[in-house]
Amino acid sequence: MFADQAGHDAMKPGEPAYQEVVRRFGESIVNLDRSINRAKLAEIAFGTGRIEELNRVIHPAVQERMERWMEQTVEFDPRAIMVFEAALILEAGLGKYFEKLVVVTSKQQQKLERFTSRLLGPETPDEEQRLKALRDAERRLGSQLSDQEKIAAADYVIDNSGTLADTERQVNAIYKELQGLAALRKQVSRS
Repeated sequence: MFADQAGHDAMKPGEPAYQEVVRRFGESIVNLDRSINRAKLAEIAFGTGRIEELNRVIHPAVQERMERWMEQTVEFDPRAIMVFEAALILEAGLGKYFEKLVVVTSKQQQKLERFTSRLLGPETPDEEQRLKALRDAERRLGSQLSDQEKIAAADYVIDNSGTLADTERQVNAIYKELQGLAALRKQVSRS
């Protein structure tokens, strides 16, 4: 499950979080089709220092969706390995729900470059757009715990600074270890 998707779903029209976000951040964030313009919302939340306010609305909705997903998964397969991807898992207080925590890191400059390119999209930006996206990326990354804090809470760390092949090797090794732990749990539960 992806926390970003759960957060996006929570902000769909008709959802309680949607109504609260619009109430707090204003109608200017609403598109013509009544969906929330996430770029405008992010500009207000990060640009005016109101990200904590937004998180206080969104994180409980994400937690509720995550809990429901976990319950449904356990009903289907009690020994399933569940993966929940969330950049703010520790900030949202969700770490307690998981037996193992995997943190993915990279060099700070790489994070900024990757985040900036996601904000800009496929278009070739002019210098002003690039600088604005870079400032936005810095603000967003600055609202997260440091890598040192995340690593201290982690059971596993993946260094995503190298090649895709390097990252895939690390992911595969961790996944095999998690499968082994799940198999041990399965054996113990049969005893």
